[in-house]
Amino acid sequence: MVSLFTGQMLLTNNKDCDEVDTERELSQRLENKVLLLYFGSGECTQCRKFSPVLKDFFVRLTDEFYVDRASQLAVVYVSQDETEEKQEKFLKTMPKRWLFLPFQDKFKRELELRFAVSHTPAVVVLKPNGEVISGNAVEEIRCLGTACFGNWKEAAELIDRSFLLAEDFDNLAKRSIMDPIRCLKYKLDKKKRKKEAKEE
Repeated sequence: MVSLFTGQMLLTNNKDCDEVDTERELSQRLENKVLLLYFGSGECTQCRKFSPVLKDFFVRLTDEFYVDRASQLAVVYVSQDETEEKQEKFLKTMPKRWLFLPFQDKFKRELELRFAVSHTPAVVVLKPNGEVISGNAVEEIRCLGTACFGNWKEAAELIDRSFLLAEDFDNLAKRSIMDPIRCLKYKLDKKKRKKEAKEE
């Protein structure tokens, strides 16, 4: 998946529009994940109906309020908006974890041609290696909701990670491999001191 965007710049849908452009950053965000390329527009009537459905779909699979561990899912918004202002207005209503291509990026057109996108909304579902799982999953998402992710995950042969990814450790204090041993040692020392204090 990373190879699809090698040499391209993606932006994170947050206040600072953080750039994701190095191979390492792309790998962190896209590797071993089902990728949805969302071709849409804030002005298109059908997109306005579908976008909240896709937003809810994404949130229910990735937000800790709904799941213990975020699903291996990423969304890249490929804007079909007429102006950059319209794109920004639309993205303000979408999840902060979404990625998107800069408004002027010509790569958007390449993606349209590559995946034969002829109308919006369109959601192209890709395996981590870039193979297409679904050419347009709009109806599948509408009808099946989050259940369709299980089918994609199986088709994508994702490596199921029942442990935290490196990015999940961002908010945790750095730990050494010896921490559990140190904790045990201090617990024993504490018990020993308590016992000695009682004896005195």
